Amino acid sequence: MAGTKRLTQHDIAKLAGVSQATVSLVLNGAPTALARIPRETRERVQQVIRTTGYVADPIARRMAKGLNRILGVFTYEPAFPSEQADFFAPFLLGIEEEAQAQNYDLLLLTGAGVGRERKIFADGNRLRIADGCLVLGREFDRAELKRLVTGDYPFVAIGRREDAGGPVPYVGGDYTSGTRALVEKARALGHDRLAFIGPSGSAESVVDRWRGFSGAIIGSAELVLHVDEVGRSAADTLDAIVASSATAVFFVELADAVRVEAAARERGLSIPGDFSAVVLGSHVRAERSHVQFTSFNIPREEMGRQATAMLVRRIEDAAPVEQILLTCEPVEGQTLGPAKKRT
Repeated sequence: MAGTKRLTQHDIAKLAGVSQATVSLVLNGAPTALARIPRETRERVQQVIRTTGYVADPIARRMAKGLNRILGVFTYEPAFPSEQADFFAPFLLGIEEEAQAQNYDLLLLTGAGVGRERKIFADGNRLRIADGCLVLGREFDRAELKRLVTGDYPFVAIGRREDAGGPVPYVGGDYTSGTRALVEKARALGHDRLAFIGPSGSAESVVDRWRGFSGAIIGSAELVLHVDEVGRSAADTLDAIVASSATAVFFVELADAVRVEAAARERGLSIPGDFSAVVLGSHVRAERSHVQFTSFNIPREEMGRQATAMLVRRIEDAAPVEQILLTCEPVEGQTLGPAKKRT
């Protein structure tokens, strides 16, 4: 092509001896559409593109697909600055990295609702500015989740979610297997009197931990104490642990474990000398405690990355629902030792 005229898809089609629609499909088509084009034709178009150095106009491609190349991020709790910042920051880091790699901008959706009463669907909602949305939160609004599942708006949840009018696309951590592995490790060290500090129901992440814990209590193992709440007085929790003669205590929340460990030291008790302590999830700020608790790693950044990549597949290729659980690798820590022999 002579001169400085910018090549168009029409030019590429003429050189390759195909229709402009075929060139458009080769450049932009979903895998199912591309499959209808003979391999030789695809290769001929791609060869012309390589030879001419053709680069598609990104604005034109965006308009053709009807995309703004914006991904929404919605959290049911304030992401930052707040007490939740440590929880959300690694997810957001992974989301940002993958969005940048996929050439998408991010839109943090904060205007729908106030404080902890946030709603995805509310007056003044700007959800549709984004091509799709990532949804985060310890607990989701089930009615809103059902509306997302049964609607036509692409979304992906970060964290496992139960069906809501249909399967929910998500990327989560495998807390069930991570918890089970820690219980089995404690059992191998002779622990058969176990305590569980935290709820067993409500949010899926809590249910998964309880499922992994309770499913691993087999043989001579016994649940001798279950405190079905978080944030209870450390002194009261420690009293209950001592009274139960539990040798290994599993905490849903790091904050509870930190307070109980401090209370134990004040009474002259040691961890893991007098009883072992395990936290069902990794530290985010290790400096909150002088002790590195035995736990499992939650791959928060990778969850953010993979959820973002999944959302792009749903936006660009109308990919079917995927549900991915990532491995939670054990963290050795300093608080799980051999069971103290009973006298």
